[in-house]
Amino acid sequence: MKKIKLTCAHAIVKFLTSQKILIDGKKEPLFAGAFGIFGHGNVACLGQALEENKDKLPTYRGHHEQNMALTGIAYARAKRRKQVFVATSSVGPGSTNMVTAAAVAMSNRLPILFLPGDTYANRMPDPVLQQVEHFNNPGITQNDAFKPVTKYFDRITRPEQILQTFPQAVQVLLDPADCGPVCISLCQDIQGEIFDYPEEFFKEKIHNIRRPRPDDFQIKEAAEKIKKSKNPIIISGGGVFYSDAMEELSTFAVKHNIPVTQTVMGYSSMKRDHSHFLGPIGGLGGKAANNFAKKTDLAIAIGTKLGDFTTGSWSNFENPNFSLVSINVARFDASKHMAQSIIGDAKVSLNELSQALGDWKASEEWHKKSRDELKSWNEYVDKESGPTNQKLPSYAHAVGAIYRNSDPSDIAVTAAGGLVGEVVQIWRPRELNTHETEWGFSCMSYEISGALGIKMANPNKEVITFVGDGSYLLYNSDIYSSVITNNKLIVIVCDNGGHAVINRLQLFKGGKEFNCLFESSNVSNLVKVNFAKHAESMGAKSEEVSSISELEEAFKRAKKSKVTYVISIKTHSYQWLEGSAYWESPTLEIPKTKENEKALKLHKEGKAKQRQGV
Repeated sequence: MKKIKLTCAHAIVKFLTSQKILIDGKKEPLFAGAFGIFGHGNVACLGQALEENKDKLPTYRGHHEQNMALTGIAYARAKRRKQVFVATSSVGPGSTNMVTAAAVAMSNRLPILFLPGDTYANRMPDPVLQQVEHFNNPGITQNDAFKPVTKYFDRITRPEQILQTFPQAVQVLLDPADCGPVCISLCQDIQGEIFDYPEEFFKEKIHNIRRPRPDDFQIKEAAEKIKKSKNPIIISGGGVFYSDAMEELSTFAVKHNIPVTQTVMGYSSMKRDHSHFLGPIGGLGGKAANNFAKKTDLAIAIGTKLGDFTTGSWSNFENPNFSLVSINVARFDASKHMAQSIIGDAKVSLNELSQALGDWKASEEWHKKSRDELKSWNEYVDKESGPTNQKLPSYAHAVGAIYRNSDPSDIAVTAAGGLVGEVVQIWRPRELNTHETEWGFSCMSYEISGALGIKMANPNKEVITFVGDGSYLLYNSDIYSSVITNNKLIVIVCDNGGHAVINRLQLFKGGKEFNCLFESSNVSNLVKVNFAKHAESMGAKSEEVSSISELEEAFKRAKKSKVTYVISIKTHSYQWLEGSAYWESPTLEIPKTKENEKALKLHKEGKAKQRQGV
């Protein structure tokens, strides 16, 4: 066996650059690039190896470890988990800054490879700078914090350990059922140590994401259950994207005449003008989809983890005869709430289930009702998001103005806060793959950093991100990243005076305004933030507007711009689109006020409809 003598750091980079993947029949690098902030834990060894291989593995400088990782995560989502980014940091606050991003990837089932530096394996200089010490366990470091929020974790304490660890890590990153973040913690002394590695380890490896076939018995049982239903619906989740099953979803819905609702993560898996599109479902969903959810006797969930915002905290299915068929590549997700599971790839499973159903289809009357419900809801959304002279426009007005003037191929991006629900209602997809969000972890600051990753994955499309003033103030430095890397974004800043959506929840639960909006916080010198000027200082073009008509004209200028364009507008703190589903959140069982009493009454009414595990 031929050997090659390399440092551990150089061997890692050489291995990563030898991994390829087939995308639409074309061989591409599996690892599209790396984001890094260097410190003493990763600069001298891994940093040099990355520099020497920058043509094969492009490395981008981050401004904050959490947000550079969020960019990598968003890139992987936009690439439908077919390409992966590396995120490296020094030991200490650099590595712990990435733990939140790991949780984002974990909750959204998205791949990213974390390579944080770690303390010394030989322990001779201990305690070293930025080492947290556990007096009863010297083997614990801050990087152990990654363990609950990664699918695979290892600490490299010998250079030869990478021979077993990295191939396993790649398989996790590409596993359709167990996909998620990987953390390989690199002791800083080991990065520079040498080993005679087998040349075979660095041989080009071409990967392809597998498509597990469903079990024949599960298909048969599911088909029999569906045939007994009278009023079925489909819930289309993010797994439809990852399986590239949009065409199969469309064909299945038409053939079997079943209305299709979408989760927030599965939104734009079907166009708005499709004959069976019914819009988003659940806590952020529209009344059309939620009315049908309340009546349906069977839901076919495809590629969704069935989170509480999809199911209305499991209160959205009011029919006593309701049952569930769940198609998911992950056994854990497919088996929730005693569903009839079909454990397999969405594309393959839909085809086989359709064959088993034969010519069966739901009634035309059910389908016609779905069209009537959708028409009514669309009219409401159009009215609420249409042109206005209102002094302080709502989120819906701002989103509607952008939507009316956007191109069908433009991609809308959201993350935490109230804008997610408003955008998913208004941004009804005119083309597939034109809505991207992060809702598994609802991470503030993803809006700009994630938009950057989505733009990197879609360089020829316009990427428009909607961000509240709260998220903007939390992290905004990737505006600068987008400028210096020539990845143009359009950033719409809706300034409603703080964390208005949580203020809304605070009031809904019967509390008093406290610590959410700036005006109800402990402040003594409240000053206005000029978001446009701030963005301009980072190289973006920007403007502040004061009306919807001005916003529309500014957006037209933003579309023509060659660089990132930020538009700031003051918006209403209390005006929202109508909600149509219950969502469970903590409620005082001993009311203090009349408003608390009302909140408790509504809470109990919702809980009474909640399905208890079935």
